[in-house]
Parts: sequence; C-alpha cells; structure tokens
Amino acid sequence: MSAMAPPAFSPWRAYALEARYEFLRLLRTPSFVLPVLSFPALFYLLFGILLNRSGNGDAARYLLATYGVFGVMGVGLFGFGVSVAMERERGLLTFKRALPMPRGAYLLAKMAMAAIFAALISILLSLLAVTLGGVSLQPWQWLVLLVVDVIGVLPFCAVGLFIGTHVGGQGSPAVVNLVYLPMSFLSGLWLPLAMLPAWLSAAASVWPSYHLAQVALKVVGMDAGGAIGGHVAVLAAVSALFLALAWRRLARA
Repeated sequence: MSAMAPPAFSPWRAYALEARYEFLRLLRTPSFVLPVLSFPALFYLLFGILLNRSGNGDAARYLLATYGVFGVMGVGLFGFGVSVAMERERGLLTFKRALPMPRGAYLLAKMAMAAIFAALISILLSLLAVTLGGVSLQPWQWLVLLVVDVIGVLPFCAVGLFIGTHVGGQGSPAVVNLVYLPMSFLSGLWLPLAMLPAWLSAAASVWPSYHLAQVALKVVGMDAGGAIGGHVAVLAAVSALFLALAWRRLARA
C-alpha cells in the first residue's frame, strides 16, 4: 500500500493560521487584552459621557474620534513594541525563521491582529457613543470612522515594531509608555489643543497621533480644517520609515 501523499502546501493557509493563532494568543493574554480594550472605553465613559451630561454633545463626539485614536495607538505600540521585544529576547524569532512558513507571515499576522483589535475598540466606543453619549452620525460616518481606526493602527504598528527590535523585553513596556502617553496628551487626544499652552499645541503636528486624530475628527466634522491629504501623507511616511528601520534591524538579528 502506497503512503498517502502529504497535502499540498498553501501559503494563504499559512498566513491565515499564523494570524489566527497570533490573535488567539493575545486574546488569552489578560495583561494585553484587558487594558487595550477597557482603557479607551472607560476613559470615554468617564470624560466623554459622565462628566459632560450638561453639554451639547460636542465633547462626546470629539472624544469618540480621539479616544478611538488613543485606543488603536495602544494596540499598535503594545502589540508590536512589547510582544516583539519579548519574543526576540526569548529566541522565538530565531525559531520562526527555521519554520517552513512564508517570509513575512510573522509581521502580517501581527498586523492582522492589530486591525482586529482596532475594529473591536472602534465598535465598542461607537456603541457607548450611541447608547449613552447621545452621539448622532450618518451611517457613512460610522463606517468611515471604523475604517480610519482600522487602517490608522498601521503607523503605530511600525513605530511599535521599531521599538520592539531595539529594546529588551523587560524594558519595552516602560519605553512604550514613554512614547504612548506623552504623544496622546500632546496630540490633543485627551482634551482639545486649544486648552493646552500655545507652545505645546504649536508642536502637535510633529506627532503621528495628531495627524490620525485630525483625520478621525474630519469624519465627525470637528477637525482643525485643512486638506486631509497632508495628514494621510504624514501617516504613510511614518509607516514606511519605521517599518524600513525595523526591517533592517530584523535582517541583522
């Protein structure tokens, strides 16, 4: 009796399996999934809804856009910055290079994971905005805001990957927080830039989070004005730059 032939190798199945197990791994990691999903929702519930009951709904609409950006930043920075650093330190990247899986499946799986978590955050904030915040948007606005959040996670995946390839596993959470929290504050994600000192608000445009926030605020009609193309170009440039720098580092490792 002849031996059964092994199943034909399918690169698409390899990509899908790597993405699936990466998502399940992080979904079963409470130290990642709980803060990433709960912090944006809790902050929005507190500052966007509970403390603005007497407002006209502008705060809830503004913070819906900016806390969405805050949430996807966390997914990209922690999902790449911390996990890549720890996996690199433990030798998992070396092990994966020895596996017969397509080149790039590791990074694409993490990007897919980040996109799924970004979508979950965006949907959760939207549900809170509709049910408790009294936010009313056109159907196309809800859809575009979801797309902005999902695609907008990519620049922060690139920045997180850069951090993860240069920092050790033990120090990566501290380094990510040193990037994540100041960038959020200085980009106007927690409160409008008009409430910050002039010299701080004038420097907001150096942060990629500011440009993503302006795109999201454009969707809800509360941006600072100007063409959206410039913000998109900056985000694309940040993604390309940090991905290239991180890829170069990975190639040397």
